[in-house]
Formats: sequence, C-alpha cells, structure tokens
Amino acid sequence: MLTDEIIIENPILADDGGLRFDGYLARPQAGSGPGLVIITEMWGTTKLNRDMADSYARRGWCALVPSMFWRAQVTGTLAAEGPEREAAWERLRAYDFDRGAQDAKTAADWLRASPFCSGKVAVIGFCMGGRTASLACARAKVDAAVAVYALGIRHHLDEVARVRCPLQLHYGLADQHIPRSEIDEVTNATRANRNIEIHLYPGAGHGFFNPLRPSYDAAAVALAKERIDGLLDGLR
Repeated sequence: MLTDEIIIENPILADDGGLRFDGYLARPQAGSGPGLVIITEMWGTTKLNRDMADSYARRGWCALVPSMFWRAQVTGTLAAEGPEREAAWERLRAYDFDRGAQDAKTAADWLRASPFCSGKVAVIGFCMGGRTASLACARAKVDAAVAVYALGIRHHLDEVARVRCPLQLHYGLADQHIPRSEIDEVTNATRANRNIEIHLYPGAGHGFFNPLRPSYDAAAVALAKERIDGLLDGLR
C-alpha cells in the first residue's frame, strides 16, 4: 500500500517522575499496519529520522522514532558538525544501553498495544541505535530487528542465544569506528544462531546510510535497503 495520507503525532510513551519519554509517530491515515521502531544515531531525532518514519508510513507502517535521550541533560537534536558535535559524543558516552534497551521495549510495547498497529513490531537502529536495536531483539520480544553500523555489539555476545527473531547486522568494512576485529568477533559468536544474518559492505564507512554524511554510499544503501525490505516485508 502506498499513500500520501499519513497522520503525524507526538505521543507520550512513558512518564518517570516528570520526565516524559515521547516520540515522533507517522502512521497511515486509514487501517492498521505493522509497527516499526526507528532508533536514532547519537544526534537525536533528526529530520532525516522523521523523513524515514514518514516514508515507512506511506508504505503502510506505523513508524515511531522514540526520543532515546529523554533522560539526558540535553534531550534534543545535536548537529553533526560544529560545537555540538562534542556534546553529542559526551551524551553518547553517558548513554545507558541497558536503559536504552528497556526504552526500546517500552516503545515496541506501546506500538503493539495501539489500535492502529497490526500487532507485529520490528526495530531498526543506526550506530548506537543499532546496538540498542540488537539488545531489543534479545530482550523485548520484537518480531524482527535491524542494526546498521552498530558499534559495541561485541559487549553483549553472551545474549546471542536469546535472539529468537530475525536480526540483520549491517557493517561497512571501511568503518573507522568499528574495527574488522570486532566485526569478526561478532560474526564468529553469532554463526550458530540461524536467526542472525550479517551483511558486509566493502569500502563503506561509518554512517554510510546517512545521505548527509560524507561517508554516504548510495550503492551500499541500495543493497542494504533491499535486504532490510526483504526482512520487514515478512511482517505484513
């Protein structure tokens, strides 16, 4: 289903002592569809993330971009260049991945319980969001997950056996933040779990999926999207 008629909302997903966990939701105006939680990079909920949610909504998805930094001192969007770049790195260093996985579960559960959701929910994440998505796959009982250039999965390899839904890991082999040794370590540790697929992109660097970054790789993105769509289409 393709439609330009979508509804945009900013729902409150949880309230913790006055701190509100909210998100950006794009969904079809009519009917119901599967849910998709989009977990951002360290820059926060950017226009790129919102545009992605809108695009999925036009294809029949209920796409939710949760504000994963809702507990941070700086909760909003930070620029990838200029003085805000270091602030984004500081915020990432303070990010609690266990809490982030719980927040992803809260977002997925909220979507699943919504009347406009068919009941199936997938999670896709980029960079730190990819690591969070992989944790949600192990902990949140989602129906599928995708992690794109997810640095740090090597810290959670003891949870590989808990991944019981399809999980795709996408790595660029020229990623300056994820060494080949980490990719090999994750590959070896996940080989026995048939739910996990690893896709490698020679020459692609960190952020290759982001058209606003100098590392953007259109050919790698086209191939990755084909693989991601093949996975997500199984939830319809």
